[in-house]
Amino acid sequence: MEMMEMRELRYFVAVAEHLHFGRAARQLRIAQPALSKTIQRIESRLGVDLFVRTSRSVTLTAAGTTLLEHGRHALNAMDIAVQKTQQASEPDHLRLAMKPGGDAGLLPGLLAAYAEQQDARRVEIVFCSGTNRAQTLRDGQADVALLYAPFDDLAGLTTVPLHVEDRVALLPQPHPLARRASIRLKDLAAETFPRWVGVPTDQTAGPEIEDVAELIPLVQIGRAVAVLPRSLVSPAPPATVCIPVEDAGNSTIVLAHNANDHRNTVAAFITAASSARVSASRP
Repeated sequence: MEMMEMRELRYFVAVAEHLHFGRAARQLRIAQPALSKTIQRIESRLGVDLFVRTSRSVTLTAAGTTLLEHGRHALNAMDIAVQKTQQASEPDHLRLAMKPGGDAGLLPGLLAAYAEQQDARRVEIVFCSGTNRAQTLRDGQADVALLYAPFDDLAGLTTVPLHVEDRVALLPQPHPLARRASIRLKDLAAETFPRWVGVPTDQTAGPEIEDVAELIPLVQIGRAVAVLPRSLVSPAPPATVCIPVEDAGNSTIVLAHNANDHRNTVAAFITAASSARVSASRP
C-alpha cells in the first residue's frame, strides 16, 4: 500500500499553506471534517505528527515542514508530467482557418506573438472562401479561425475580438454615388447586390459569388455593388471606390475556437491573440 496518495498530499499541502482547516477545506471544496480525518489518516500511516493543533492555532511540526517542502516539489512534478503527456498527444501544428485577405493586416503580428508562446506549434493556414470557416472548426478541420461578426455563425464557439472596423460600399468609379463622402443603405436600395454562396437571401437577381475576388470584376463593369468590411477592399481595387456607409453597422474580426477545446496549443494561440490585440491598441 502506498504511504500517501496524490490526493492526500494535495490536502496536506493546502492545510500546511493556510494553517487553517476551514480555509483549506473551502479551497479544496470538501467538508472540514473529511479534511481533518484525511490528515489524521496520513499522520497515522506515516507515524508522525504533521501539525500542532490548539483551539486557537495550527502550526507545522518539523516533520510537517519537511513534508511541505518535498510535497510541493512532488505536486509540481506531477502537474508537469500531466502537462507534458497531454502535449505529446497534440499534433505538431495548429490549423488557422481564414478568408483570403480576411485578417485586416493582423496576421503577421498574431503569428509573431504566438511564436513566443511556450506551447507554440507550426501554424498551417487553411484558406476558406464563402461562409464555411466556422464549420471547419465544428468539423475539426481547423483549430482556430478568423471570423467576421455578426456575419459568421458563432454558435458553440468561443471568440476573442481582435479588430473593429466600419463597412463601406464598393462601387464602380463612374457610379453616381462615387463622389459622395458617405452614403446610407437607402441610397443603395435600387442597386444589384451579389448573392453569396451559403448565405440565405431573398435576392434572386444578383450574380452568385463565393468570395471578394469574384466580386471585384463584377463591380468594375457595373454589374453589382456590395457593402463590405473596410479591410476586405482597402485599398480600393482599380476602377472602384469605397464609400463609408453610415448606418451599415461595424464589423468585428474575431479569433474563434470550439468552446470545449481546451488544448494547450489552442490556449497559447488565444493568449497570443489577446497580447497582439493589446499591442495593436497602444499608440
